[in-house]
Amino acid sequence: MSQSNGPLSSRDAATAAGLRERFGFLHDVVLDMERRIPYAAALARTRTGLRLNLRDAEQSADRMDPQEGIVLTASNGHQLEEASTDLTDVDAVRRLADDLVERTLAAKAADDTPRLDIASDGAATGDFATSLHEDPGSISLADKLSRFDGLRRQLRALDDRAVQAICSYSEHEMQQVFASRSGLNTQQIRRTNMALIIFVSDGGRQEYGYVARSGSGGMELLSVEDEDLQRAATLAAELLGSTSVPAGTYDVVTDPSTTGTIAHEAFGHGMETDMFLKQRARGAEYIGKRVGSDLVNIVDDPTLPAAYGCYFVDDEGRPAAPTQIIRDGILQGGLTDLYSATRLGIARTSNGRRESVQRKAYARMSNTFFERGEHTPEDLLGSLDHGLLLCQTENGMEDPKGWGMQIWTHYAREYRGGKPTGRLFSPVAMTGYVPDVLADVSMVANDFDMEAGSCGKGWKEIVPVGSGGPHIRTRCRLA
Repeated sequence: MSQSNGPLSSRDAATAAGLRERFGFLHDVVLDMERRIPYAAALARTRTGLRLNLRDAEQSADRMDPQEGIVLTASNGHQLEEASTDLTDVDAVRRLADDLVERTLAAKAADDTPRLDIASDGAATGDFATSLHEDPGSISLADKLSRFDGLRRQLRALDDRAVQAICSYSEHEMQQVFASRSGLNTQQIRRTNMALIIFVSDGGRQEYGYVARSGSGGMELLSVEDEDLQRAATLAAELLGSTSVPAGTYDVVTDPSTTGTIAHEAFGHGMETDMFLKQRARGAEYIGKRVGSDLVNIVDDPTLPAAYGCYFVDDEGRPAAPTQIIRDGILQGGLTDLYSATRLGIARTSNGRRESVQRKAYARMSNTFFERGEHTPEDLLGSLDHGLLLCQTENGMEDPKGWGMQIWTHYAREYRGGKPTGRLFSPVAMTGYVPDVLADVSMVANDFDMEAGSCGKGWKEIVPVGSGGPHIRTRCRLA
């Protein structure tokens, strides 16, 4: 397990104590604010990290500029107001709090604006930390460069047609303190991410294959075996002979990365309930209704062990917990932040997330995935009379209002009579009307895998997320 609710390590306990000593005054600030207004909360955050980029004749290592700051939230009973600062001393924060309270009290709500009665139902008082089996901080920069460049060189040597091999690595640590009238908590979130890419050329065309590892945890999540590298090199070589897929509607099996992107695009963004308030999500009209076959079960879960989008408490103090978005094909409900849940009069979920203290909180996904089914992946592939296995999603987009989605995968492998023909297509675009794609889910495998990603609201408000699930069989249009 790379997430821990149990006793902290000595290092993490010392860090938590330091955070409480430094930011413990925020609880008093919140209580002082609530003597004058109905609701207040405070969030302090610090972030650090390292990035490595390695390729032929070039190595770069960049320490991310440390970021820290505090955001205060206040309500006058009708709306929310916020103020943030990169000054973290007591006097500066108290001045900010006084100014925010005055501004909040002076804010005038429209005559038809209903009350915003915010319940402070627990800030998960306690100290939490992602557990590490191999702490990146205990490994020198020189050893990291040696380890990852060694893997890169090993990958490059696997094919004589290789023209380049790249390794990218990143590690991030976020330390956070949340305070409300209910108490104060700290959390330490660590994430690691690594990708190895080989590029091959036949003199006229260039293709690539890759291996990626990531998660919430330490270097132990980045283990790569020799056969993983060989598969990436073999795929790159195979893709030199790939062609464009003939446009049409196909029976398909999606690998876990593509399955996860379907979950993310189909009923991830469309179920973020701030979109309900803006009347930009068609899913708001389908709560309690069928949106897929009986085999479709989609969950968002920030507590999923080791997944990239993990956390213990969301950025508005809600203890992390899973949310069932679809159960047996029936749409259950959405993902909420404090404002949308309160304004819509629905239950809060632990999905209030901020890109930074300078950005507002929105309802955001964490780790979104299809749940396992009963068949093996081999069962699904063996069922394809004439179809395609879609592999390695590269990106996707959706239209929450029109329920259309488009997903681009690195390649697809053709199957006939349940066997691969050896024919590959690359790249492949998958499109469809979400309820149709989910209604056509006819088999769900019993395997499971998660991948890391970064998700935005449009082009901004970027937060780390995970997506995945098992192989699934459905039907969609490809081009």
